[in-house]
Amino acid sequence: MKETMLERIKGKLLERRKQLLEEVENISSHSLSRTDDLSGDLSTMPIHMADVGSDNYEKEFALDIIEGEREELRQIDEALARLADGSFGACTVCGQQISWQRLAALPFARLCIECQRQEEAK
Repeated sequence: MKETMLERIKGKLLERRKQLLEEVENISSHSLSRTDDLSGDLSTMPIHMADVGSDNYEKEFALDIIEGEREELRQIDEALARLADGSFGACTVCGQQISWQRLAALPFARLCIECQRQEEAK
């Protein structure tokens, strides 16, 4: 691959990584922590069971989002490692070159289209 393409992909990966870290921090600080007000005001305490259920649902939903974003972060970190060691762009299963179009759309792709299809068919 050309050096300019690799630099462009690295930039996209780093930008997406930064964005995901900010999103995880935002979700963690706003959706998962409701103990910001320590003044003794209990008006935000859920009284009804439906309120408790809604709060639990929101927290579970936030945790699911965070889990997905952490998985994407892991994939981005692996792609950055492949960039560093020179193996980026090669399918990790068959070793064939991953198409530029696929990498442009999904810069952390580790499988070529055919190997991805086989993986999804399992």
